Amino acid sequence: MLFMPTIIIAIVQLFLSALLARIYSSSRNKSQILSLFLISFTLTAWTVINTILLGDYREASTENVISIINALGFFLGHIAIVQIYILSFVFPEKKHISSRSYLLIIIGIIFSLISLTPTISGSYYFNTEKSLLEYQNGDYYIAYLVSFVIFLSSFLFNTFRARIKDKNVKNQVNTVAFGLASTTIYGIIFIIIMPIIFGEKNIFYSLGYIAPIFFTVGATRAIVKHRLFEIRFFVVRAVAYLFSIVFLTLSVSIVFVLASNTIFINKANEITLQVQILSVVTSFIIALSYQPIKRWFDKTTRRIFYQDSYDSEVFLDSLNKSIVGNIEIDTLLKNTAQIIETNLKAEFVSFYILDTSYYKSRMVGDYKGKLDAPSISQLQDLLPKTRKKLISTQDEPASEEEKESIDILKFADIEVLARLVSTLDYEVHGVGYLLIGPKKSGNPYSQQDLTILEIISNELVIAIQNALRFEEIEQFNITLQQKIDKATKELQNSNEKLLALDEAKDEFVSMASHQLRTPLTSIKGYLSMVLEGDAGTINDTQKQMLSQAMFSSQRMVYLIADLLNVSRLKTGKFIIEPKPVYLPDLVESEISQLLEGAISKNITLAFVKPKRFPTINLDDMKTRQVVMNFTDNAIYYTKVGGKITLELKDRKDSVEFTVRDNGIGVPKEVQHKLFTKFYRADNARKARPDGTGLGLFMAKKVIIAQGGSIIFNSREGKGSTFGFSFPKKQSNTPVSVGADD
Repeated sequence: MLFMPTIIIAIVQLFLSALLARIYSSSRNKSQILSLFLISFTLTAWTVINTILLGDYREASTENVISIINALGFFLGHIAIVQIYILSFVFPEKKHISSRSYLLIIIGIIFSLISLTPTISGSYYFNTEKSLLEYQNGDYYIAYLVSFVIFLSSFLFNTFRARIKDKNVKNQVNTVAFGLASTTIYGIIFIIIMPIIFGEKNIFYSLGYIAPIFFTVGATRAIVKHRLFEIRFFVVRAVAYLFSIVFLTLSVSIVFVLASNTIFINKANEITLQVQILSVVTSFIIALSYQPIKRWFDKTTRRIFYQDSYDSEVFLDSLNKSIVGNIEIDTLLKNTAQIIETNLKAEFVSFYILDTSYYKSRMVGDYKGKLDAPSISQLQDLLPKTRKKLISTQDEPASEEEKESIDILKFADIEVLARLVSTLDYEVHGVGYLLIGPKKSGNPYSQQDLTILEIISNELVIAIQNALRFEEIEQFNITLQQKIDKATKELQNSNEKLLALDEAKDEFVSMASHQLRTPLTSIKGYLSMVLEGDAGTINDTQKQMLSQAMFSSQRMVYLIADLLNVSRLKTGKFIIEPKPVYLPDLVESEISQLLEGAISKNITLAFVKPKRFPTINLDDMKTRQVVMNFTDNAIYYTKVGGKITLELKDRKDSVEFTVRDNGIGVPKEVQHKLFTKFYRADNARKARPDGTGLGLFMAKKVIIAQGGSIIFNSREGKGSTFGFSFPKKQSNTPVSVGADD
């Protein structure tokens, strides 16, 4: 009764197997296709086996042959359900196969082999009374049913265990799973359960052998409607071949028939030599014209079926080059938008970049929609809750937030929105959005398009973040440069004011110093006259008091001289005028003026005047100031009862003068600042609050200007040594010293 339907099902099933085999050679997801191919091919073989059992071959065969064919049907049926279980580990995506699952697969394969034996598959025997072959169930026939149920349940559990968010993939899984489950359940009911209840000859028994129709319909629906695999290439080729053959056949047939009827066939309807020649020419024309016509149909069908096609590798390669080659944010986004728009044939592609440190949100690209600020704000609140990177208006919303997001996109004429956010960063807004309009052809975006867009959005996140950082650095540099320019200008203004104040100060110091010299000269002169007795005899107390006043006035003279010298340094009028100087006499003269101050502090001032010493060219007055400054400082910074030793040394090529004391010393950490203008150490300020910090500064200037070098050594709390060293061969040429010399 069902012999022809099962033959048709077997042929269709074989065609499906051939299609899967062809897809396998050009597909990347080979494990899915291979698994479906094996199931389809096994069911084809199972259908053929059972077609033999249903047809006249059964009655014409011996019981042994028909039993073997029946056992083979049992084997193919069980190995098919094992293959269906294996499919659940590669469809819709690969899963980890546990050791327990491996064990179940091995047991299933072993049981499939056991089902070849009569204990499972049963056997046929010849009933002599009825003169026909009859079937007897195997002893463990029920175990076959239990095994089917176990593997089918395991397949359904594995398939639907994972939550599938993609609507298209979900439809693919549901369709294939429904087809396989329907085929299996239908076969169990009509081929296994019904014979147990009603016997082999029940009216439903033969209906069981059309069970593969459910799998065939489900797999075909998943491939064609839900795009389980890309088959357009094969459809295009088939259509091209079909049209080429039909076109040539009709064209040549019409020409041949017309020509034959009108010219070449004689009244007796005999085929003449002309007809034979026409046949040869027609064959030649067909041979020459087939390939050009086929190429034309190929081109035409591709244009129809592949109007939105593109090479994904070329697409991604051009995009990567654009990303690598651009660091400026606007150029990067415009080039990227152009590449995506060209390949996807979209009406527009644009980027919406969120606020940054220096710029407010902006739209980059040829946006033609109507997305406004409130819509953007609403999307920013909704999208993180959807936990999806890609939102398409073609999607079936899985949540209320996703539905609201899709409604906004539809209102804004946006077909696809990709969130530019890192993979593990769903809860935040990211750097912005990629907005894509509808396709120019009006077709929906395919699964390949959406997969490509997800890959692109992942790559773009890092590139855009880097470009935004570069933009921030550039803007920071501009802002920093503006602040630097402003600060520099303010500093220049302040410096000009300071220079003016410094000049005014120098003028005041110079003027005040000159004005102070006149009265000070009179004071010093009168004190000298009184001390020498010109105004009458004075007692010892008066003499001591007047001597102290004379010492202070002399110190005032040196102080004024320092101030004047500093002023002269600024104007370049500080001149060294060397002449022959005998240092022992110079030192002795200066000591005599400072002796009273040393005696008042009970300080021993020791100087052994050398009997023989070379005369060298020095500026007498300025060198006296240096000797006086070193000695005066030693007296001030040495405690009561201390000792100061002055010493002159005549060395081979130079002469040295040192003043060594056991006073407060100079802290090591500030010694490098000691000879700078106006600088005084903290312990010196406490010991002598009225100091100016000019003495050592001027001493260094004088010594260096005359070609000499400073001698300095000190330990805090242990005392100090100050002095100078001059070469014996000194020039007698005057030298002008500036402030920077």
